[in-house]
Amino acid sequence: MSGKPLEFESTSLCEASFKDVNLRSARFADVNLADASFSNVSLTGAKFDDVNLGNVAITDANLEGMTIDGILVSDLLRAYGA
Repeated sequence: MSGKPLEFESTSLCEASFKDVNLRSARFADVNLADASFSNVSLTGAKFDDVNLGNVAITDANLEGMTIDGILVSDLLRAYGA
């Protein structure tokens, strides 16, 4: 895609479906993803700041190198005995 990137502001995409979509280097601010579902998604190198992860479920994920507040998740799981 060339030219100016698309911008969405004050837009509702409720119940939208995205398949085979490239959002590399996309920026999200003040976004509601409550009850969203993600599968076969690459979040490699993504950064999350000031996020609410209450009741989030992560299954069958590669967590290698993932940190929470600077702590490796693999270390947290190992300490927890998982």
